[in-house]
Amino acid sequence: MFVGFWTIAIDGQTAQKNFNRVRTYDVQHYLIKTGFDRKNRTIAGETVISLKPLNRDFARVELDAADMKFESVTFDGESKQLVYKIAGEKLTIELGRRFAPKDLIKIRLKYTAKPRKGVYFVPAEVDRGGRVTRAAQVWTQGEPEEAHHWFPSYDFPDDKATTEQFVTAEAGETVIASGELVETTPNADGTQTFHFLMNIPHSTYLTSFVVGKYIKQSDSYRNIPLGYYVYPGREDLFKPAFGNTKEMMRIYEELTGVEFPYMKYDQTIVARFQFGGMENITATTYADTELFFYDYNPKIVEDVVSHELSHSWFGDLVTCRNWAELWLNEGFATFMEAAYREKMYGREEYLGKLRDDLFEYFAFEATAKPKRGLYNRFARPDQSIFDAVTYQKGGLVLHTLRETVGNEAFWKAVRIYLNRHRLGNVETADLQRAFEEASGKNLKWFFDQWVYGTGYPQLDVAYRHDPNSRKILITVTQTQKPADSSVAVFRFPLEVEIKTDAGSKIEKLDITKRTETFAVPADLPPTGIEVDPALRVPVKFVKVLDSSTH
Repeated sequence: MFVGFWTIAIDGQTAQKNFNRVRTYDVQHYLIKTGFDRKNRTIAGETVISLKPLNRDFARVELDAADMKFESVTFDGESKQLVYKIAGEKLTIELGRRFAPKDLIKIRLKYTAKPRKGVYFVPAEVDRGGRVTRAAQVWTQGEPEEAHHWFPSYDFPDDKATTEQFVTAEAGETVIASGELVETTPNADGTQTFHFLMNIPHSTYLTSFVVGKYIKQSDSYRNIPLGYYVYPGREDLFKPAFGNTKEMMRIYEELTGVEFPYMKYDQTIVARFQFGGMENITATTYADTELFFYDYNPKIVEDVVSHELSHSWFGDLVTCRNWAELWLNEGFATFMEAAYREKMYGREEYLGKLRDDLFEYFAFEATAKPKRGLYNRFARPDQSIFDAVTYQKGGLVLHTLRETVGNEAFWKAVRIYLNRHRLGNVETADLQRAFEEASGKNLKWFFDQWVYGTGYPQLDVAYRHDPNSRKILITVTQTQKPADSSVAVFRFPLEVEIKTDAGSKIEKLDITKRTETFAVPADLPPTGIEVDPALRVPVKFVKVLDSSTH
């Protein structure tokens, strides 16, 4: 916890709770077979987990598993049942002998499940005349920790494994899932099984499937297949929703210096989705209602599509180690929405997006209790972690970091960060090291106040002209209170545009104290001032007080 109000300390926050999970094994691969009883909203599953111990004398596996009844738990290729017990949402399996880190252990589990979350059965939509206007669907949502409701797994973001799925659907249905479609096999009962292989390691929560009736539009970016899936009769969505996907990919590759890292990219709409979109690995899922807005507000649609695509770099390729660090996924994806707008449409569009995000953050922060920083010391694996601090403030702080280190150093740091931690997991300290390396600056102060601290600077800016000294005196006072912010004194550069009858000029003030006065040479009295006209430090509240004497 914090030591008093006026002190913020990284150690004080992180020591309160360790959000990392103790790992005893490293999953290498999941093979998952899934079929459905839609009437009863149950699944019949079979999963083979291949894992390696992280230490010697490994004799017990603890998996995450919920809402499941197990038919059998065995070593793969053997018939002898292993001893296991279930306590809450944990499945503990006794292996019967000891293993070492060099060993590859394969455990096969057969089960049925009635998921309360993780897999969602959505009934068909029927009009008053009884005509089906949208077919029934089954789809997954894994983040933060819902995957273990439909397959036994290590359901935490800090372990990455490859996956292989066999999903059985009705005739006429399409299955979209993580990875490359290997084959589709017809079955004797009229169903069909879709076989997908995702051979690049990824966190468990990114594993997904969607089952339903779809129309597909195929495209490609370089040699990467792109698939856009909409309902029959909604082909009008293809161009406004997905038409800029290739340009987004090009821009993100140019900005990050890292090529799109996967073998395909599918985008699919579903009904009754609780979020705007979800960056499932190679197969993004969108709420259909989110994209139906394209006529009303095309920018919202473009933002959500660019946001989810950017997760291919920030969130999928490089993933937060724990949920307290979720801002590293979502803050970056929110910032990349603005970065895409800047490259595509210019600086004013970029700044407009920042202003929109600022409005959302301030609206949230006005009533949020308890106050928290980007590093979320209250994090728990539920929807409470998906808020305007993680998203909007996260993106705005990254913009401020860009302004602090400069554009060239910013993108250099991003390249270092993505390449150094490719296919790995990260904490804020990893990002800080990358930016310090790229900029040559000590940025502890920046991350202490903007990431680990709470709230934002609230400023009273008073100015007056002294005709005797021919100077404008500008006094900046930080007024944030303990209930609003854990930081008594924010440090940041502040630009002030001073306007006089002779024109205007920009003065750069280095804010380092609770109250300080700056003397700016000026023969003429000011007609007005504008604080931070270029929006370099957007997360602040400013009240300008004109105390000039003329």
